[in-house]
Amino acid sequence: MLFNSIDFAIFLPIVFTLFWFATGRSLRLQNALLLISSYLFYGWWDWRYLLLLVFSSLFDFFVGLALDKQEDGRKRSLLFWSSIAVNLTLLGFFKYYNFFADSFVQAFSLFGQQMKLPMLEVILPVGISFYTFQSMSYAINIYWRKLTPTRDILAYTAFVSFFPQLVAGPIERATNLLPQFFKAKEFDYDLVVKGLKMMLLGFFMKVVVADRLALYVDSVYNNVAMHTGWSFIVATFFFALQIYGDFAGYSLIAIGTAKLFGFNLMQNFNRPYFSASFRDFWGRWHISLSTWFKDFVYIPLGGNRGSKTRTRFNLFTTFLVSGLWHGANWTFVIWGAMHGAFQIIERMLADTVKIKLPRAISILLVFALTCLAWVFFRAATVQDAFYVIGTMFTSLGESVHIGDIGIFTFSVVGVLLLFSLEFVMEYYPGFSLLNHRWAPVRYATILFMLIYIISFGVFDGSQFIYFQF
Repeated sequence: MLFNSIDFAIFLPIVFTLFWFATGRSLRLQNALLLISSYLFYGWWDWRYLLLLVFSSLFDFFVGLALDKQEDGRKRSLLFWSSIAVNLTLLGFFKYYNFFADSFVQAFSLFGQQMKLPMLEVILPVGISFYTFQSMSYAINIYWRKLTPTRDILAYTAFVSFFPQLVAGPIERATNLLPQFFKAKEFDYDLVVKGLKMMLLGFFMKVVVADRLALYVDSVYNNVAMHTGWSFIVATFFFALQIYGDFAGYSLIAIGTAKLFGFNLMQNFNRPYFSASFRDFWGRWHISLSTWFKDFVYIPLGGNRGSKTRTRFNLFTTFLVSGLWHGANWTFVIWGAMHGAFQIIERMLADTVKIKLPRAISILLVFALTCLAWVFFRAATVQDAFYVIGTMFTSLGESVHIGDIGIFTFSVVGVLLLFSLEFVMEYYPGFSLLNHRWAPVRYATILFMLIYIISFGVFDGSQFIYFQF
């Protein structure tokens, strides 16, 4: 079920009403309602893939119980690796089998050997990369003795499948979200209002900014042979804001929806395009995933505890894995490698060059290089990505292809509105109109955003970009 759908517009008020007025503030009834609602929310897309979610949840639940009881080190390791193997096998089968099989065949063809491997006609289950990571981290923390497993299977399955963040995060830690399922919720008017404001902003970013920009971006990147340098520069700039508006918008809707039920999810974005370094960027972009990879990949590899060479290797490897997590395509691997290289070069320069650039220049430089990496993220193939980049630098004599003047104009207006909003929140948070101390200003802002969303939003049922991951 999509947040930006009529189905969700009907689903959410029903669940909200039942949660607060039909459960009698009973903890078990509240958790049971959330579990049933979450399974309905996920199964609305394709009920057959609901079985994967149930299996992954139950497997790690019982692995967690067994890990807590087991004192034998070898047996604990066996249980731990069984959780890793099962979750990664599910992820690998549905997401990566065709990618690795095709790469294997192509590698052998370079040596004149022709091989044939069967390709699977399977659909990637929505959200599998998110809920497997969330479930797997639960077992990992128990193995590391950082978490005591719960014996309440209802609370645990509700935690893994919690519908606001089920299909695209934030990827929550059991230490933060799971305890919230053991506290009966009391209706909090202020929290609900805060949640609704976050949802309003999220919908604005999605349907007014991201989906409007997507119309231009898709027209260029889906027909790369028909466009020139300036068109690619504009489309890449628009895509940088499209993917931010799309995913940060989703996260705001998810966090805001959770607040309607008394739950607090972690912040997932913090205005990343105002970052003055790549290290800062990854502290602001998809925070739940970047911290997941830091805790469960980078630090176990050794983190920064070894030599500088070893630290750079750990960092680069983490970003390679992160790139592969985003999709079964070499474009994502290269995207991850570029960000790993950016961080390594940045650290090397910090050690050798003592000149500090003005913050505004640093922000523009980080944004420009981030946009360069986005080319690989958006392009359909590696060949398309190199064609786009090459054309950017060799074919700037022709004018930008605008296409439909209305689409282009509203795209520019959306960019300006988003920038203005982000600039105020970054540098003058006290002037936030949605949370202004004067009620008339708040209400006028809310009314303006509602009217703007209804009038200029794109309501074509487009799914969120990160659903494909």
